[in-house]
Amino acid sequence: MSISELTPSAQKYLKVVWSLSEWTSSPVTPSLIADRVGLRLSSVSEGIRKLSTQGFLEHAPYGSVELTESGRRYAVQMVRRHRLLETFLVEVLGYSWDQVHDEAENLEHAVSDFMVERIDELLEFPSRDPHGDPIPSASGAVDSPAAVPLSDVGAGQDVSIERISDEDPQMLKFFEDHGFCIGKNLSISQGAPFSGVLEARISGAKESVLLGPAAVKALYVSIDSQDAIGS
Repeated sequence: MSISELTPSAQKYLKVVWSLSEWTSSPVTPSLIADRVGLRLSSVSEGIRKLSTQGFLEHAPYGSVELTESGRRYAVQMVRRHRLLETFLVEVLGYSWDQVHDEAENLEHAVSDFMVERIDELLEFPSRDPHGDPIPSASGAVDSPAAVPLSDVGAGQDVSIERISDEDPQMLKFFEDHGFCIGKNLSISQGAPFSGVLEARISGAKESVLLGPAAVKALYVSIDSQDAIGS
């Protein structure tokens, strides 16, 4: 069964459950899903109930929401669609980072499986989208980069940017305006005491950029091998 045979609502729910659990071990709750999709909790609870009945989700009362094996297969198809579309919009149509998410959200429910595969071929089978998120393969394999939030790393490290969360378009615009992109190397130092602020200097740049707690949390990085945490 193709993901195209599911309703747009079902497609969205499965993708959201996947996305909410991709970069954290925290449980996915109906409230988190409601916040992400912008619907009332009662509506989301009904959607979860229907998808559980269809065998795509598991949800015990007052417990977390989890994908079944079947649900995971369809969720990965949707994630693949979305991230290939984002990559196409940036690399071929010249969209900026902060524009692509909402556009891809609209398009992902309309494109055919054939178009998705043609886009993949046109882009020469990319493994990651413009924000650094892994693009699942046609077989459903997901090769996630070894990355942790910059908030888990702290000052005194040299790191490489592996992923930038796309939840906040304005923050994406901030990062783009300051030259932060996937693969850039950063030197991290402490900002003002007790401020929660870090200073990040891109390799070769003369000045550092101050990053508040939200920005620090949105950046996912890998640590240079010689600068392991705790060394």
